[in-house]
Amino acid sequence: MLSTEQQNELRRVLGERKKIVVTSHNNPDGDAMGSMLAMYHYLRKKGHQVWAVLPNQYPVFYDWMPGAKEVLVYEKAAKEIQKILAEAELVFCLDYNAIDRFGAASEILAKSPARRIMIDHHVEPREEDFDHAISVINTSSTGELVYDFIKMMKDESLLDKSIADCLYTSIVTDTGSFSYSANNVSTYHVTAELIALGVDASQIHRLIYDTFSENRLRLLGHGISNKMIVWDDLHAALICLSREDLKKYNYKVGDTEGLVNYPLMMEKVNLSVLLTEKENMIRLSFRSKGDFSVNELARKHFRGGGHPNAAGGKLYIPLEKAIESIKEVLSQYRKELDFKLNY
Repeated sequence: MLSTEQQNELRRVLGERKKIVVTSHNNPDGDAMGSMLAMYHYLRKKGHQVWAVLPNQYPVFYDWMPGAKEVLVYEKAAKEIQKILAEAELVFCLDYNAIDRFGAASEILAKSPARRIMIDHHVEPREEDFDHAISVINTSSTGELVYDFIKMMKDESLLDKSIADCLYTSIVTDTGSFSYSANNVSTYHVTAELIALGVDASQIHRLIYDTFSENRLRLLGHGISNKMIVWDDLHAALICLSREDLKKYNYKVGDTEGLVNYPLMMEKVNLSVLLTEKENMIRLSFRSKGDFSVNELARKHFRGGGHPNAAGGKLYIPLEKAIESIKEVLSQYRKELDFKLNY
């Protein structure tokens, strides 16, 4: 966390009108969108000139979020974003803890003269990438940390429904609707404060989770029915989607979100992997139960990382070889994956 001196310095800096860019990571999820847009609204209310920037497109089911239509995407507006970052005085890096998580725009961000402020909850932050680093692992979401940041800046009076809707989205998506990473009293205190500001929790749940396209639902069914492999001896399951699968169901960004969680509904499965074939790589998503750390697994073997029970990675080999590689790696963890959860 920030020292008292650093907190006072940031209050002073944010007390003067600045050109500020708020950013989040490649392949943005609900916490990325929620924390970024909450910070965007907060800083604008303080009188700053603010831009919200993402390296690639966010899922369409976050279109409803306050400010989402104003987000600049590097894939579509590279030159404009390069100019903005070159002139920025401050950049907030939300929900990522290393510059290379900013995807195709990482090099542009690294060259920006702006002071970089990281707010994140992932393990093993690369703090040398930033001028200020707020890193709290044991928290529900980066959105909760943004709420804490606003309070730390003594700006609780600026909290409003738009900010609250964004922060609630962060918390509800990064905890799987409060089913994991939500065992802290503070999370529920923050959530209660957000609801008091006017958040309609049931409506936000519908906007996020009840807006599937027919193609997305059919892709989900196809993945579970036809593309799931269960390795009983490893207490693990894998779902593998090829480029042909994605094309068949007219894949849109976000259509596979949450798919990796379904195999964990089986009592015998303690680890789940989703493979998604991209043009030049295989994207991996890992989920686990109990104390088995997929963050360590992804960091050690798959050029990735994340949280103890939710992480990502990548492979640069053909799809069939990727499946073989994952099974070979998981075979090394046979004993660690052989457990039953007890209350």
